[in-house]
Amino acid sequence: MIDKRVESCAAAVADISHGATVMIGGFGEAGSPLELIHALVDRGARDLTIVSNNTGSGRVGLAALIAPGRVAKMICSYPRSANSTVFPELYRSGRIALELVPQGTLAERIRAGGAGIPAFYTPSAVGTILADGKESRVFDGREHILEHAIRADFALVRADRADRYGNLTYSKTARNFGPIMCTAADCSIVQVRSISEPGEMDAECVITPGIFVQRVVHVANPQQESRLVREGVAYP
Repeated sequence: MIDKRVESCAAAVADISHGATVMIGGFGEAGSPLELIHALVDRGARDLTIVSNNTGSGRVGLAALIAPGRVAKMICSYPRSANSTVFPELYRSGRIALELVPQGTLAERIRAGGAGIPAFYTPSAVGTILADGKESRVFDGREHILEHAIRADFALVRADRADRYGNLTYSKTARNFGPIMCTAADCSIVQVRSISEPGEMDAECVITPGIFVQRVVHVANPQQESRLVREGVAYP
């Protein structure tokens, strides 16, 4: 019997090792797998490459992972946003590397990684420093630059519901990068608000099929990142 449920977030991330590349879902707070990120903080893995939309807020979640120097490189679209202080401080002092990627290009690089497409051409970033050193070609009279797909060792994702097979549904905008990250990682780890019995989920409503998910953790009452930031909480 297939059963992808694991008993805790700590158990789910226990084999994320030093030097791993980890995709982390979320668009700001929406869809951020806060409990899984905190379990990774506790895990103590170092020299990580993190692929995410942004660099976290306050001193919880992704920011809490970055703060102690566990992350060697960020690949993201928004390295600085509201309540973002940890990453800018480390970056200015040369203690973390940054690969800045336009948001649409980031999404497509991840999607391509999951679809087995090694690279693609896009007009995004043409004429900017983000195009420096990259191959370019002209299509229909317009310049495009070559962007390579992104894959990861692990993906940490937050969904709304799952069954024991790993089939997932999401809640509105919390869906964001989750589905494509699950396809582009060797091991996708997902925290969910509820777990359904097999057959209870309408197959037509499943967004991520279980074949793309390796581990599911039940987190019935996830914390709200914005509230923690507002209250000045620092993890751990």
